[in-house]
Amino acid sequence: MEYNRIIAVTGLPGLFELVASKTDGAIVRSLDDQTTKFVSSRKHNFSHLESIEIYTKRDNINLVEIFKAMKTTGRELPDSKDGNGLKAYFEKTYPDMDFERVYASDMKKMVKWFEIIDKNNIEFILPEADASPEEGKVAEAAETTAKTKKADKATKAETTSKEEETAEEKPKAKKKAAPKKAAESSSDLTEETTEEKPKKAARKKKSEE
Repeated sequence: MEYNRIIAVTGLPGLFELVASKTDGAIVRSLDDQTTKFVSSRKHNFSHLESIEIYTKRDNINLVEIFKAMKTTGRELPDSKDGNGLKAYFEKTYPDMDFERVYASDMKKMVKWFEIIDKNNIEFILPEADASPEEGKVAEAAETTAKTKKADKATKAETTSKEEETAEEKPKAKKKAAPKKAAESSSDLTEETTEEKPKKAARKKKSEE
């Protein structure tokens, strides 16, 4: 049985293993007597232990870290009905816990849940802690590939912008050359006109003679 499949159900004592999820509830198995039953989500709420966090004097920590500390120290568990005994136990087991926001009822649940989980020989391991080195390499390779693709896109975009700038400059050069041709053609027409005028004058002289 895996730790990430353990849930607490409101209105029901103890802990349960999530066997199957349904649209209107879930099929669960009790960790106390191993009985299986359907629990309606209309009447009950489900809490995955792996998603529960505990207040500390610094950042919040996952509940599994408290269970690990309880397992490592090996101290005798206090009476769940003794509020002072519960606080004294956790002050020694996990001193960084914020006891102003973690109430006696919360500590009582942690002790009871720890007893049930430890009795069923379930390891206090979250799925993220089982990530293999190979998975890390795959993630790193994927990140490198993504960066390479971004760099290629940036290079293509820069090249395209340069080509567009060059294309805009070429028509401007042609427009500047166009008036020169027009000026040359107009000067040619003027020369031809001046050459034709003397010829007409010569014809008039002949007629007078």
